[in-house]
Amino acid sequence: MPGDELDEAFELGETCAMAAECGRDLRRCAEMYGGLFPAAAFTTDLIHTLTLSTAFSAPWAGAHRLKVVNRAALWVLAVDRIVDHTALTRSHVDRLTKECLDVARGAAPRSAVSRFLADLRDELGTAKEFGDLQDIWADQLARMLEGMARAWTWRDAHATPSLDHYVENADSRGSCFVDLCHWIYTADDWSKAHLEELRAVSRQVQRYLHLLGDVVTYRRDLSWGDLNVLALGVERSQVTAAMAELARRAQELIEPVRAHSPRTAFYLHRQLGFHTGFTGVSGFHPPE
Repeated sequence: MPGDELDEAFELGETCAMAAECGRDLRRCAEMYGGLFPAAAFTTDLIHTLTLSTAFSAPWAGAHRLKVVNRAALWVLAVDRIVDHTALTRSHVDRLTKECLDVARGAAPRSAVSRFLADLRDELGTAKEFGDLQDIWADQLARMLEGMARAWTWRDAHATPSLDHYVENADSRGSCFVDLCHWIYTADDWSKAHLEELRAVSRQVQRYLHLLGDVVTYRRDLSWGDLNVLALGVERSQVTAAMAELARRAQELIEPVRAHSPRTAFYLHRQLGFHTGFTGVSGFHPPE
């Protein structure tokens, strides 16, 4: 095997090993917060996909530095499940939102979901900049929870928002919140000093991932009664065209970041590429 191929194979193997180590950490987390992660919903495959995504998006980080981004992503999935499948009334969603936002600002947790968030907050607090960045972190959390509540209301009212309105509610996906956790915990000084700018780029990537996720889970969402863009009277061709434009715009926003923080740009670009490649939706690929 030529030397460059051997090096590439080594790097791929090392990254997969890191993902496996991250997966063990997430399984321990799932066991710690009783009832929050039922095995039927939080399968080994789901955790494996999550940790592969972060490992290949930041292969230089090491498992110990990826624990926050992985735990944040797992927590978002738990909250999403509560809103989608447990909350029977809007008041339930509103109580969950208030509890989480109180914890984000320093309050003591009152349930498993807010205890996990409090532990995430405290781990982020080990980053010396967190005191200065906590407000932006709490703001993005609020945006995510507001987006989830809006999606709950749409579903409960059998509303059919336009494609544009649906895309603009992409904060409900939570990937921007996850990215922010990752950057606060591990990013370079430039990135931490420019989180508002990076949040705008992350939101654009999130819009693309929002539609991609719906295309992937369309049949499951129909069977579970979940909100899905393809069930809103939008043609698949319209969704595919929107995804291509969202990916193009995301990459335009990522490029200027590269000059200041190559690893942050790499991470964002990999978020686009990994999820598209992993799902293989309709042969669609983001533009080069």
